[in-house]
Amino acid sequence: MGKFFISLGALVMTGLVAGSLVYGATTTGAVTVSVTAQSISVAVTDGAVAYGSLALSATGSTTASGVTDDSQTATNDGNQAETFNIKGQNASSTGTPWTLAGTIGSDQYKHEVCTSTCDSTPTWRTLSTGYITLDTNKAQSGTSVFDLQISMPSGSSDAYQHSADLTVQAIAYP
Repeated sequence: MGKFFISLGALVMTGLVAGSLVYGATTTGAVTVSVTAQSISVAVTDGAVAYGSLALSATGSTTASGVTDDSQTATNDGNQAETFNIKGQNASSTGTPWTLAGTIGSDQYKHEVCTSTCDSTPTWRTLSTGYITLDTNKAQSGTSVFDLQISMPSGSSDAYQHSADLTVQAIAYP
């Protein structure tokens, strides 16, 4: 009789478990997902500066009173707020390159950037081969106008034309 009781108990327990599964309901819900790829991009116009011929130890700038009135414009052509950075580099030549430095010297030149009141009371910041901040929190299509100033070496090993290129970088803000 004990065996019969155990079997009957197992059947009752199985029925309860199966019954709870039968009465349970399964539902689903949908989630609509959209995403846009982040685009970080900067364009610089006009993107070319020609200081012309400058004497040793002379300074030339792109301001209205400089050797060339040629301000540059960086534009956020990405799809979110950006920070613009800028850096210089050593000036290349078919002769002896010039080293970008904080002060002029023999085969050593200085390059600077200004971002506000450049035509009247400029505040020049010295460029190096590492990035410095040009402008921050520029909205999509936002622009930054900047001027450049070059200080010629105090002496040069040659009189060849030198290319003192700059790089403007965009990074996501913040």
